[in-house]
Amino acid sequence: MPIRINSSTTLGDHEIELTPIRAQGAGGQNVNKVSSAIHLRFNINNSSLPKLYKERLLSLRDHRLTRDGHIIIKAQNHRSQELNREEAIQRLVHLIRQAIIPRKKRKPTRPSSAARKRRVDNKTRRARLKNLRKKVTE
Repeated sequence: MPIRINSSTTLGDHEIELTPIRAQGAGGQNVNKVSSAIHLRFNINNSSLPKLYKERLLSLRDHRLTRDGHIIIKAQNHRSQELNREEAIQRLVHLIRQAIIPRKKRKPTRPSSAARKRRVDNKTRRARLKNLRKKVTE
């Protein structure tokens, strides 16, 4: 079943590698026997995503992105493997959707004349206070 990113973009199941692994943390005897966590691996370069999506994803500064262009997501919040699989896929979809949102360009601003005057007044007041603390010499 294809994974829907938005109305025009989908990912095939074959593009995502899902590996069941043992979850960390508490869980009693069950945690050592059952591989309920999911390790999702997604290769950006070999995917069917449009070029713009790939460029944006590869330019992300995210700890889940490796140098060779793989996104690695580990889902282990749920005790059920199926719920962890769904959560991992949802996290991947969310990451892709966030990457394609265009960022607003920052407009450089200048301080107002009143703000500049306040800054200079504070500096002179501070300098005067420090001068008063000095030892008095004749």
